[in-house]
Amino acid sequence: MPTPTTTLALGPSWLDPEVLISTFGLIGILVIVFAESGLLIGFFLPGDSLLFTAGLLTADGKYITYPLWLVCLLITLAAIAGDQVGYAFGRKVGPALFRRPNSKLFKQENVLKAHDFFEKYGARSIVLARFVPIVRTFTPIVAGVSRMNYRTFVIYNVIGGILWGTGVTVLGYFLGQIPFVKANIEMILIAIVALSVVPIAVELLRARMAARRGTTPQERAAAEEAIRETREHYGKH
Repeated sequence: MPTPTTTLALGPSWLDPEVLISTFGLIGILVIVFAESGLLIGFFLPGDSLLFTAGLLTADGKYITYPLWLVCLLITLAAIAGDQVGYAFGRKVGPALFRRPNSKLFKQENVLKAHDFFEKYGARSIVLARFVPIVRTFTPIVAGVSRMNYRTFVIYNVIGGILWGTGVTVLGYFLGQIPFVKANIEMILIAIVALSVVPIAVELLRARMAARRGTTPQERAAAEEAIRETREHYGKH
């Protein structure tokens, strides 16, 4: 097993993108992208930093020896498939999912946050959420619960999957060919992870504070009302 050159001091070593890639390779990247894109258990996994690092290491030829076009294609397909599964899960389970009390894998706050995203950006939220940690995990699920028009969801899911899966990876690939970047790849990887950890740490802190308060009847009512309004809104499209 290859030994990664970067030791992440910002969090658990197993969340370090280079450690994940050096250990599990391209298959590991695809599994993580799939899980983070639409499974409740994937919200804590690295996303942007993982794709950027995948691009860097593809350019460097370290750990990833496949051509860039294949790496981007597979990552994009995994991202699209993850959102599709999230949508199907939300549509099948329905609003009943959001009447449950807060748990480690689900917070009422995330439902309201996804609803706010829908209200503010409309169908574009499926694309924009790709670039927002944690929100991108819950957005397709809430879209399914609200029964957003399936064709509309698929179109924006494909667009978002390409922009995020291919765009971030290609960015890392071309930056990885710059001499300064290649000479300081360890520090750059740490900086990338640091930037991606900040919003996640903030969300986890807010979730922990919300968990201490517990889910009140008012919060449950607000969540149900948000789902009802979103369903009515997207039922028109």
